[in-house]
Amino acid sequence: MHIVVCVKQIPNPEIAQSLFRIDETAKKVVPVSGLSMVISPFDEQAVEAALRIRDALGEARITVLSLGPESARAVIKGALSLGADEGMLLSDPAFEDSDSYATAFALARAIQKIGPIDLVLTGRQAADWDAGIVGCGLAELLDVPAVTFAKDVKVSGGTVRVERVLADGSETVEAPLPAVVTVAHELGKPRYASLRETMKAARKPVTVWTAKDLGLDAEQVGAAGARQTLERLYIPVNDVRCEFIKGGSTEETAATLARRLHEARLI
Repeated sequence: MHIVVCVKQIPNPEIAQSLFRIDETAKKVVPVSGLSMVISPFDEQAVEAALRIRDALGEARITVLSLGPESARAVIKGALSLGADEGMLLSDPAFEDSDSYATAFALARAIQKIGPIDLVLTGRQAADWDAGIVGCGLAELLDVPAVTFAKDVKVSGGTVRVERVLADGSETVEAPLPAVVTVAHELGKPRYASLRETMKAARKPVTVWTAKDLGLDAEQVGAAGARQTLERLYIPVNDVRCEFIKGGSTEETAATLARRLHEARLI
């Protein structure tokens, strides 16, 4: 059983909004010095799902795959310290400014190069852009089934059985392997790294591949391969005004309120 878990390094989502800087002209987030980078929480749960599958089967090989700068090696090492077996990092200036499609395209090519894969796990979405596209994009590019919003994932024989989160409950579906499953936070709290696994992680390999290693041209990835058109990137300004309505009686106050709402075209 070979499982690939796709993970992404993102700015810590717990950091205050006031610390972010936006270049509206370039439509980019300006990196802030000292801003901590972490694994996307949904991806952390995808790693946990893979570990639970291995616990249930007794044996499985888990490969952690990420696309990003050299600093993304840290989130791969974090997953290795939880018990994953090996890491793959796609790092190349050509990958910069990838949108969801370009990211999925590069990841799919890497998965094909890794070799026969039984299951691909991703988070339901990355906690920075919250697009939730890469997982399903991988399934489309790999031509395999996709099951989304998983709260429980089990593998038996050549089938993956997934309990999915719905707006009003849950449902259980099955799909033949190989398949792609996106994992939701309802899976439950991820485990902590043990000292033993953390020490072992230092010796586990992290292979770095460039676009050339994957047989990709610069025009196929990064900004050149992106299909998303970003109209504007900005931090919304909350302009809140409060007006107290006064009156000599309840009826007068209500009439004044109704008139003000009508003038504001709210009623």
